[in-house]
Amino acid sequence: MKQSPFERPTNHYDEQLYLIDEQICALLKQRKDHSKDNLGFPSEDAISQWATKYGLYEDYLSSFFGTLRMEEFFRPRVEPTGFRKHIPVLKSVEIDERLYSITFIRQYENASVINLNVDWDGINDSPHMHEQGDFELYFGEQYDCRQNGGSGSTGYFKYDYIVSPPLPDDFSGLELVVKEYSDHFMEKPTGIEFVIHL
Repeated sequence: MKQSPFERPTNHYDEQLYLIDEQICALLKQRKDHSKDNLGFPSEDAISQWATKYGLYEDYLSSFFGTLRMEEFFRPRVEPTGFRKHIPVLKSVEIDERLYSITFIRQYENASVINLNVDWDGINDSPHMHEQGDFELYFGEQYDCRQNGGSGSTGYFKYDYIVSPPLPDDFSGLELVVKEYSDHFMEKPTGIEFVIHL
């Protein structure tokens, strides 16, 4: 899922705002440093008090603080280029009647692409049971591994991940740690965590 480049909404800018805007950036950096990247979210009471005190809308402040939690989403992503080959993996783990599998890795010159498949007996699924958690894949500190979309249907869901730099063609011995979260911010683990030995 390629990110669209940001388009400036207007060419107008009041240069008198420059120092204020720079102070906002400095405060954002200070807030991030103090939180140690665990930003949290202000209470409803705090948002209500600040809205009243500074003449702002509560929903506006809620949206602002919500956006602060999404910094990782805006980090530049590697777009795979220069397809090289498919490498079979055929590894799986079964937990609570769900089969988690990786069948192959797509190798590119600048990245690897992995599909994590989740299969279950979906015969008795209701239409609302397609809600899935999000999975974090981890190969080690040297690899950036980010979800790049997914899709599914009754009894099946597939998650796509881009790994950079690319994994070695001989990845035997590598361990892939998979951890499920119930939210998109990866803050609420479900307790499902497993290792796939490649």
